[in-house]
Amino acid sequence: MSNTNIENITTQLHTIADYCRYGASIFNQAELFYGHGNDNALNEALTLVMFALSLPEEMSEDVMTCRLVDYEKQNILALFEQRIETQQPVAYITNLAYFAQLPFYVDERVLVPRSPIGELIEKHFDPYFSEQNPPQRILDLCTGSGCIAIACASYFPDAEVDAVDLSLDALNVAEINIENHGLSEQVIPIQSDVFSGVTAQKYDLIVTNPPYVDQEDIDSLPAEFTHEPEMGLGCGEDGLDIVRIILAESALYLNDDGVLICEVGNSQYHVEALYPEVDFTWLTFERGGHGVFMLNKTQLEQHAETFLAALKTA
Repeated sequence: MSNTNIENITTQLHTIADYCRYGASIFNQAELFYGHGNDNALNEALTLVMFALSLPEEMSEDVMTCRLVDYEKQNILALFEQRIETQQPVAYITNLAYFAQLPFYVDERVLVPRSPIGELIEKHFDPYFSEQNPPQRILDLCTGSGCIAIACASYFPDAEVDAVDLSLDALNVAEINIENHGLSEQVIPIQSDVFSGVTAQKYDLIVTNPPYVDQEDIDSLPAEFTHEPEMGLGCGEDGLDIVRIILAESALYLNDDGVLICEVGNSQYHVEALYPEVDFTWLTFERGGHGVFMLNKTQLEQHAETFLAALKTA
């Protein structure tokens, strides 16, 4: 964006609402993709405008008519240009994402939090756990930014939570978030290749959003997803390389009444095709999302031979 264009724009646009509308228009013209927290151009523009102004997004309508000074206008336009030119998700530009109503630091070492599992955490995993019988030990497999582990610790303040990931880069980000939330004594980051770092441990709840995108979807992802770590997205031809391990081994790490919650997204089709005899409980969400199943320890043990066979033939 040239200096002349910036000057023309800043002399014609004056209010917060003006810049939100303008941002939405140029984002639509650039055919950006929205899948990392916002689902439309106007909300995407609003996020960047309010970030530039150091204001929360949830403000009264009166604030939208406030006029901006020149340097604020220029900062906003610079963020708009960055979003269009780099096609980075907004969360990487602001280094901020929300999950289960909690703020998290994010950068390109981790996926942008967006799992529907956040809704389950907010509801305390009802009906699988209750206020009288909450999970005491929780394992977050493939923790990434640590958002699931930290949200679990926040909603279950008496629980011990292990946050495991193979990526040291991801664990470094998780540690930032653990410290930011003041949970260093409750959430323990562990480098682990699936269960390798937690041998002999037992949990009431294993919750996981592992890599699960199949190769066909990887090959057709919008540009915004190329900024995310590939090891956090793709996982084999059908996307289930790690899911096979989780299904085959989870029972070993669950207490008798333990529960596994696992997200597989669009690879739900592959899961159902690979394990047609398994009675997965596929969960529904009020705020959207799909491809999350629940199995308890008894079910995992009942289908142990099926899970092991699928793992050996992968």
